[in-house]
Amino acid sequence: MKTAEEKKYNRIIIILSIVLPLAIAGLFGVKIDVELPVFLPPIYAATNAITAIVLIFAVIAIKKGNRVLHEKLIKTAMLLSILFLILYVAYHMTSDSTSYEGTSKGIYFFILISHIILSIAVIPFVLITYMRAKLGKFTAHKKIAKITFPLWLYVAITGVVVYIMIAPYY
Repeated sequence: MKTAEEKKYNRIIIILSIVLPLAIAGLFGVKIDVELPVFLPPIYAATNAITAIVLIFAVIAIKKGNRVLHEKLIKTAMLLSILFLILYVAYHMTSDSTSYEGTSKGIYFFILISHIILSIAVIPFVLITYMRAKLGKFTAHKKIAKITFPLWLYVAITGVVVYIMIAPYY
């Protein structure tokens, strides 16, 4: 039986899981004629790389029984993911998209498309996993975390791979 608090969080999770991707997609249509003081792609790629490392350390921490460190690392990974998203949207609102011109187009597009799809799909997983821990439902948290972790890690790592593959064409 779900508590009133859990139902409230579930409504918020559903709303965020729908609104965030739609808002981001909408912002891609907005172009601002501003030149940013820094070139953002290597910065948000580094943010993805750090997120992947933090996620791995978070799993190590919980496997060692260090729940406090695990929680801090997961919150850090969430903040890094939000920072990535802000930087990514800012870049695409102020710059034209770059086309991949390499010989491995099939591989590049497979990685890119899977990255995009899973970056949308992982939103509710991260939020539900976090909510279950926050509510002290650790058995349910652990069960979904086994799905959330590899999805989130894949998104973080493929974000770096996509950057590395397209970097020569900026």
